[in-house]
Amino acid sequence: MSTTAQYASTPVFGAALLTTADTSLTAPTTVGTVLTAGSNGTRIDFIEVQGVANTVTGIVNLFIYDGTTYHLWQQIPIVAVTSSTTAVAFSTTTSTNNSPNVMPMIIPTGYSLRATTTIAQTGLKVIAYGGNF
Repeated sequence: MSTTAQYASTPVFGAALLTTADTSLTAPTTVGTVLTAGSNGTRIDFIEVQGVANTVTGIVNLFIYDGTTYHLWQQIPIVAVTSSTTAVAFSTTTSTNNSPNVMPMIIPTGYSLRATTTIAQTGLKVIAYGGNF
């Protein structure tokens, strides 16, 4: 173990657009790769799920993928929202501020954060911010 703190040195951003439904909690086939870990691992501090149009009630499943197996990490409920020029689109966040029990998340080299939606959507964007070590 290192005697000095190791901080993320390079900011990272990743995003995936989800439109097609996939209800599997163990072996999804229609997944979006949100972020892949850097060569020394990646810390994720903030995840946002943003509707890019109207949304329907469902769930976004977030997985940690180790290159072989999908590990369900978190489920985020999606509510139905009809967005327009006067109505805000659906949005929710998971961050170190509102979810200190699960964030920040450290993913090792070779792993990735992936996402699925349980109900077909016009579009849900899953965005992750953090840093590479």
